[in-house]
Amino acid sequence: MTEGIRDRVAIVGMGCTKFGERWDVSGLDMMVEACYEAYEDAGLEAKDIQAAWLGTVASFNTGQPAAEALKLDYIPITRVENACATATDAFRNACYAVAAGIYDIVLAVGVEKLKDTGFAGLATGVASGSGVEPPSPPPVQFALAATSYFHTYGLSYDEGKRVLAQIAVKNHHNGALHPKAHLRREITLEQVLNAPMIAWPLGLFDCCGVSDGASAAIITTPENARKMRDDYVLVKGLGIAVGGRQGLLRDDYDFVHFPENIAAARVAYEEAGITNPRQEIDLAVVHDCFTITELIIYEDMGFSSRGKAKEDVESGAFSLEGDLPVNPDGGLKCFGHPIGASGLRMIYEVYKQIQGKAPGPPERQLKKTDIGLTHNLGGRPGSFTCSVAIFGRRD
Repeated sequence: MTEGIRDRVAIVGMGCTKFGERWDVSGLDMMVEACYEAYEDAGLEAKDIQAAWLGTVASFNTGQPAAEALKLDYIPITRVENACATATDAFRNACYAVAAGIYDIVLAVGVEKLKDTGFAGLATGVASGSGVEPPSPPPVQFALAATSYFHTYGLSYDEGKRVLAQIAVKNHHNGALHPKAHLRREITLEQVLNAPMIAWPLGLFDCCGVSDGASAAIITTPENARKMRDDYVLVKGLGIAVGGRQGLLRDDYDFVHFPENIAAARVAYEEAGITNPRQEIDLAVVHDCFTITELIIYEDMGFSSRGKAKEDVESGAFSLEGDLPVNPDGGLKCFGHPIGASGLRMIYEVYKQIQGKAPGPPERQLKKTDIGLTHNLGGRPGSFTCSVAIFGRRD
């Protein structure tokens, strides 16, 4: 295997806006908000940035808006788009540039302004493909995963619906504690179970919403990081996997595992030296676009055995008090999902938790935070882009 990214780059500053319906600001404003928090956190200025990567799906077409908003005059700025993995991929490219020795200090920023557009997260136009798969919006696509999971593992509708509801309640509880989350509201199990149906068996609270928001990271070498602060965070592993529509074209795809999750996690775990993720990872921030997605992620990431995630959910294993807290900031479900910003928002949560500086009340700060994981998943069951990143405190 070629040399990986482990311990070759460090995060020395991060920023994240409030996520939500940000009617009063533009995408440029949010970039400034996130990046200047990162500058202040790192003790740096815009003039110190040697190159930048801008992640966005729909808000900007080039890197020029970042140069305008952030006064990054005449440095290289690359726009990155890779579905829901956009921000993590921008971060990944920035990390590789530093690891390669091309730059010393770089910026990765993800931003998305969606609420003004009326975008509701439904399917958008794409180039024509095989023509054999039916057109359907995301709730329908992930409802297939839910019904398949219930069938495969012998769960009745009531049993399956209840375990998914517990995931939604957990994430809303966590997000209600975070001052920057979009939907800061606790919900009850009964509210989830009785909510309007969106795509059977997924109801209103099983689906995440879209938001406006931005997040940013400043990346450098560990050697530089040691001179800047004591609590820098190291990148331990980065994996990305892109499916080729295999599941959409096969009649034997089971809809209860996502191969892209498994492939991306394998790379990230190998780079980070993770052999037992359930025991070695202290927190995870994952792509809960739907509650069924989070349930399947538990098993694909090796947090739960196949078909046994239900027992872990019911035991509280993934709660703030559990042995592996998942989505301690509320996840997509509660923090919100501005598509091009979410990956860096997840990294922001892991970064702050590792430093012992989780925003919000004291109960949000987890007790053990040596190793954290982030995960993004863009696409539909049968064809995804997946990114997995692993971070750790300095040795």
